[in-house]
Amino acid sequence: MLLMLMAPAKAASVIPNFTSGTVTSETTSRTEVTEIINVVEYSNSNSYTVTGTNINIPSNPAPGTNYTQLVPGQAFQFTETLMTPGIASESLIERNTVIESTTNSVSVFTQ
Repeated sequence: MLLMLMAPAKAASVIPNFTSGTVTSETTSRTEVTEIINVVEYSNSNSYTVTGTNINIPSNPAPGTNYTQLVPGQAFQFTETLMTPGIASESLIERNTVIESTTNSVSVFTQ
């Protein structure tokens, strides 16, 4: 019964009351990326290296070889490296990248 007493709702049409306008907007974004790169290199065999100056190095050097100076008493340099199977090297790189951007836009309209 209450429903019969109510008047129906009516909508009025809307007519824009402007002739021109502008809309401006600004969008700002920030992106942060953290990368962690871990490189591990493995060796699966023995490696033996000998280098030097003023050192008598035989044609087939091996661990335990007795090396002698070419000119005794003179300056010399000697390096002996023996690598066995296992981790040969490891590199850890951490890189942070930050990207910030701002976009401004303007829209102009007329009627």
